[in-house]
Amino acid sequence: MKNHNLWKTGSHKLIATPAHEVAVFILIYNGLKIGLLTLNEGVWEFAYTDEFKNQNTLALLVQFPDTGKVYTSQELWPFFSYRIPGLSQPAVQKIIKKDSIDQTNEVALLKKFGEFSVYNPFKLAWSN
Repeated sequence: MKNHNLWKTGSHKLIATPAHEVAVFILIYNGLKIGLLTLNEGVWEFAYTDEFKNQNTLALLVQFPDTGKVYTSQELWPFFSYRIPGLSQPAVQKIIKKDSIDQTNEVALLKKFGEFSVYNPFKLAWSN
């Protein structure tokens, strides 16, 4: 697992991106598929969907200002990683233990906790 810790604080410092895991998430707002977040060989990618590009109601995400670009990073962007709650919270620890989640695996945590966020109104659906 790769752990770059550029922005992470507290219990998030222990979370890392699995190097050989594949994952696909869909970012949605009111039924509109905005973009795809994918992980492959330790590299995260975000790209807007054609559905989003062909609408004019929603603005671009500030962190991703170009609809024609495929954004890549070895670290999950804060826009998405903020969906993972603080791991020291007793309620979060209870869920992690109950569901046998690897609390160092960023993908596993995002799958479990990332669907909704208090930080934005978007839904992040895991596509398995």
